[in-house]
Amino acid sequence: MGNVLYLVHRMPYPPDKGDKVRSYHLLKHLQRRHRVFLGTFIDDPQDEAHLPALRALCPDLHVERLSPAWGKLRSLPAMLCEEPLSVRFYRSQRMRDWVASVVRDHRPEAAVVFSGAMAQFAMPHIAQVPMLLDLVDVDSVKWAQYAQARRGPMAWLYQRESRCLLAFEREAVAISEHAFLVTDKEAALFRSLAPESQHKVQALCNGVDASVFAPEPHSPSPFASTDRPIVFTGAMDYWPNVDGVIWFAREVLPQVRQRWPHATFHVVGRNPTPEVRALQGPGVTVTGTVPDVRPYLQHAHAVVAPLRVARGIQNKILEAMAMAQPVITVHGCAEAISATPAQGLWVADSPEEWSQAIDRSLSSPQAHVQAGLNARHFVVEHFSWQAHLSGLDALWPQGVRS
Repeated sequence: MGNVLYLVHRMPYPPDKGDKVRSYHLLKHLQRRHRVFLGTFIDDPQDEAHLPALRALCPDLHVERLSPAWGKLRSLPAMLCEEPLSVRFYRSQRMRDWVASVVRDHRPEAAVVFSGAMAQFAMPHIAQVPMLLDLVDVDSVKWAQYAQARRGPMAWLYQRESRCLLAFEREAVAISEHAFLVTDKEAALFRSLAPESQHKVQALCNGVDASVFAPEPHSPSPFASTDRPIVFTGAMDYWPNVDGVIWFAREVLPQVRQRWPHATFHVVGRNPTPEVRALQGPGVTVTGTVPDVRPYLQHAHAVVAPLRVARGIQNKILEAMAMAQPVITVHGCAEAISATPAQGLWVADSPEEWSQAIDRSLSSPQAHVQAGLNARHFVVEHFSWQAHLSGLDALWPQGVRS
């Protein structure tokens, strides 16, 4: 059993949002064969309560508290040079010192880096410790998408971040052993942007724990008996989620409620922004943090993922499908999963298409149930974490493969 340095931008426990689900399962996979030294940040005070559980899971742990407000201030000097704000956001001398001490005292055989911004801590040691870099998504392109959705100074700022971050991503991948992205499409996109490193880039797909996300028909329903609940789950301080639920509540839900007056939209997820909280009212419930999203998925009459700006595979979609729920989403999210409508993934883009898809779900309970069973069968067959992460083992740096 060798030592591995594992760097993650957000504490990978509890696995209750997309990036944390992936980083948590990657941690568990690494621990099967290695002693893992985990360096990470806490950016949400709610996660403090889970620190003892993470320390029990991974004793060789270094955690730093990160204030988002202070991080933004710390990022400002990056404006004086061609440095990404998002990389500067995580700048930490304490983290640098801890990584140096792990390299010096424990001689890890590899550094596994989750998210591009954390590569800054492994790069100074690249001559001693080969790096495996999990970019997950092409974040530089995501910033360009954000720029297209904004105007004025924010559009300029996001476009600048896209340009600077792509340069950093290319540099980090160029010196890594391998780099991973969440889908073949994302991997192909990065290869087109960084042709000098295309031989190092490949897909490492997300999965779902189908033993945890499994149907429980007898669980208590969180909804009123008269409701026809339409459910969205996700972290509600993440801008693509915020954009999606606001668009759905304004453009789609009124059409749905004309035909189905008891249809209710439930936004289920932590840290809702003021714009999301403002949706609360007749027909819309914003829950904030809930102890368990599964009852909301189990008893939903429709599950939606209206993510107009999103990249890669959405764990929220896989989890709902594992709960035997068909999911309605946009083309971009559906393409990453490659399930057909018969396999429980329904596609809609315009408000009219969304309204029609939800109408189909609400008006045909039997068809809804059958599509849900097909959805679960599909993700169990195609989205096992163990099957996907085993591909990492074959790519372990040459000469230190366990």
